[in-house]
Amino acid sequence: MATDAAEAPPSPTDPDAPPPVPLRWQNIAVLWGFVRPHLRTVVFGTVLGLGTTATALAMPLATKYVLDTLGTGVSLAGPAMLLVGLLILGSITGLIQWIVLGRLAEHIVLDARQSLVQRMLRGRLGDVQQRTPGELVTRVTSDTVLLREAASSSIVQLVNGLVSLVGTVVLMAVLDVPLLLSTLAAIVVVGVLMGALLPQIGKAQRQAQESLGHVGSTLEGALRALRTVKASGAEERQAGQVSRQAHESARHAIRAVRVTAVAWTIAGGGIQLAIIVILGVGAWRVGEGTLEVSTLVAFLLYAFNIVDPITTLTQTFTQLQSGVAAAARIRETESIHIEDLHSGRTHPETLTHRADDGAPPVLALEGVRLTYPGATGPAVDGVDLAVPRRGHTALVGPSGAGKTSVLSLLLRFIEPDDGVLRLDGVPYDELSIETVRSRFAYVEQETPLLSGTVRDNLLFRYPEATEEEVWEALRAVRLEATVRALPEGLDTHVNATDLSGGERQRVALARAVVQRPAVLLLDEATAQLDGLTEVAVQEVIHRTAREGAVLTIAHRLSTVVDADQIVVLEGGQVRARGTHAELLAGDELYAELVAALRIAESEPTATAP
Repeated sequence: MATDAAEAPPSPTDPDAPPPVPLRWQNIAVLWGFVRPHLRTVVFGTVLGLGTTATALAMPLATKYVLDTLGTGVSLAGPAMLLVGLLILGSITGLIQWIVLGRLAEHIVLDARQSLVQRMLRGRLGDVQQRTPGELVTRVTSDTVLLREAASSSIVQLVNGLVSLVGTVVLMAVLDVPLLLSTLAAIVVVGVLMGALLPQIGKAQRQAQESLGHVGSTLEGALRALRTVKASGAEERQAGQVSRQAHESARHAIRAVRVTAVAWTIAGGGIQLAIIVILGVGAWRVGEGTLEVSTLVAFLLYAFNIVDPITTLTQTFTQLQSGVAAAARIRETESIHIEDLHSGRTHPETLTHRADDGAPPVLALEGVRLTYPGATGPAVDGVDLAVPRRGHTALVGPSGAGKTSVLSLLLRFIEPDDGVLRLDGVPYDELSIETVRSRFAYVEQETPLLSGTVRDNLLFRYPEATEEEVWEALRAVRLEATVRALPEGLDTHVNATDLSGGERQRVALARAVVQRPAVLLLDEATAQLDGLTEVAVQEVIHRTAREGAVLTIAHRLSTVVDADQIVVLEGGQVRARGTHAELLAGDELYAELVAALRIAESEPTATAP
């Protein structure tokens, strides 16, 4: 059964909706949120980086010391050992820093992914479904990779690059001020040009990442409906749509590459030009006797080395731009509100389990109303409904009648605007969400099988169930022989099976009845079944209804004609209720639904064994 059109909340990904405006400081706060738990590691990495920077800054002065020692008769062993010692020390600290920052980066990615997965899986259903699965997957995969460098090594490299740049400039001033001034002039020009180019890099990368999210979303949807795509001869159209979005992502990425290449070329070319000027002016001054050769060599080494901190800072700012753009997209998931599963009574044993006539209905809705944000009218409008502790209750009605919304309210996927829902006579708002859902077994229309083995799927609702209970559930839905014939039986991975849609639906039903639930919720449970297996499913419904409650939502009335109570919904309200015979004789809409599906009043139906 498709979700009722009137019940779907508006999606913020609508192309006509205004794009979200990234807030820079809030995005930086997201970056800082991932860094803060690892602050000690960041500080340690920074100290190691400063040690590496210090050895690099000392190398030209040590080289000058070696050159000044030549011709003086003093042994070169000391200056040479100093150079070798600085080299070894710098290499060791650099190696340790590389490992430390690499581990830090991976831990930050792990934290970000775990945080996003927790928010997506524990978030309110309506908030999560306002985004496409492809978009959410992109947040967890590629966006966290972009976040990695910005939130780990970039911070350390920023500090080290600044220290290295400032230290280099100071030491160059100590060696010779006139040569320094020519170098600074080149740095200023390069800095101005880089400042103009860096924002363009971030913008292009953000657009490329957003386009990549659209690629994932479209491809995911096409693969889900691959049978429909092929049957409609739409392979080329779908491939073309994905290709256009991929081209759009590539266009923005190429633009980012182009701007980055220009920035790096300007940075490298500017410094190289400065070195040529330094070499020419320095050589002239050496010839005039106003500058020592050792000072010129040391200054040139610093000039060559100054390329490294400038390159580091350029790369760091580029990574930060990408990281901030990724943080902006990750921050959008903060609008997904986490469900509070445990507030209220958390122990199911506090509820009534009696099945005698004096016990309250297992479920009750009293004047319940629900209006989705942006909707023109209520999806559920003053519904009163009681579900007995035993027996089969069916909800029927045209599309948009409110059936799916009632089910969502019962499962606490959404909360009502008004009215009271009760479980075993206890108001929902006094119970935790965990307690409410623990009383239900739910079979949704699409009946998805989750990643893992057939056993994993069957034990998904009741992981403590025994092997015998699993096989009993499979026998009940007439799947025992099918599962035993699989290459590894229950331990066969679902991706390695060729289970049909109907068989997958029966696996989902078996998953729900591995242990007898207090309430079995079925959303079009026989949608993909043939006549014989539909009878088997109806037998399961009858058996479950003898000991507990079954609530069925269906468009195929053949599923519900034997229900103890049929409730007809229209426009979010209860239009009529009764047995099949009573409604067929007394309600025009129900009679029209039956006639439309060609179900004759005298049609034989499955009965309990």
